[in-house]
Amino acid sequence: MSIRHFLSLTDITSAELDTIITAAIDLKKARHRGELNKQLEQKVLGMIFEKSSTRTRVSFESGMTQLGGSALFLSSRDTQLGRGEPIEDSARVLSRMVDIIMIRTFGHDIVERFAAHSQVPVINALTDMYHPCQLLADIQAYVEHRGSPKGKKVAWVGDGNNMCHSYINAAALCGFTLHIACPEGFEPDAELAAKHADIVTVTNNPTEAVSNADWVVTDVWASMGQEDEQQEREEKFAAFQVNHSLMSHANKNAVFMHCLPAHRGEEVSAELIEDDSVSIVWDEAENRLHAQKALMLFLLGKL
Repeated sequence: MSIRHFLSLTDITSAELDTIITAAIDLKKARHRGELNKQLEQKVLGMIFEKSSTRTRVSFESGMTQLGGSALFLSSRDTQLGRGEPIEDSARVLSRMVDIIMIRTFGHDIVERFAAHSQVPVINALTDMYHPCQLLADIQAYVEHRGSPKGKKVAWVGDGNNMCHSYINAAALCGFTLHIACPEGFEPDAELAAKHADIVTVTNNPTEAVSNADWVVTDVWASMGQEDEQQEREEKFAAFQVNHSLMSHANKNAVFMHCLPAHRGEEVSAELIEDDSVSIVWDEAENRLHAQKALMLFLLGKL
């Protein structure tokens, strides 16, 4: 059987996505009931972090432990992919010692080159281009609260970043339309948006994007590594805050999501993110644990 990797949502089919989301919901319910699951007993997850993270490490490490396996944390000081040993050599060696590998790094080419030389599944836990694991959690959260996202209108408000790119892929996989509102000069990858022009629109008007939306999502204005642009971005993104006023243009039953960490008073108002009648960000955050457990089971042939 060929090795399956998860470098972006394009690595799975719509049917496989449904399988993973269904499994994630079942795993969540089982954990809440206190049931044990040791499907990955004796398996080892190698976790390579070139970018720091709270949720990614905790969710992957806890998830692997809960499934009976173990996780090995490798920081940038331990690996330095491409800056010491060639990426291809690291992939060849590490994949002979562990059963599955996740990488959180900068360039998307790094995970692609690593996967091309790995003997075990490789998971993209964030690159500058895509953040597909977060999308699994987001889709799970929407399904749990509102059912299938097929045919829905989703509004992305803010930077056309890696999360936005993954939402474009999710639109194609889930069958929703994606309406992106970005300040001029911060639009998503033009080639990717053009590829999905039938289901993706890009505007500089957040009200237009959110109007009649079923699902509204945003992210920080300055991502990791862009801290020196914070002040400039605060000025350019000032009209793109998601708050109750902007959400009033969405459908009555619309939900709000944010992948966290959130900067209250910047991309989202404190009142909105704490409003449980609209905001489902805490379920969304918890779902990283369950969705990634389902993903690892899928990649290791256990689903």
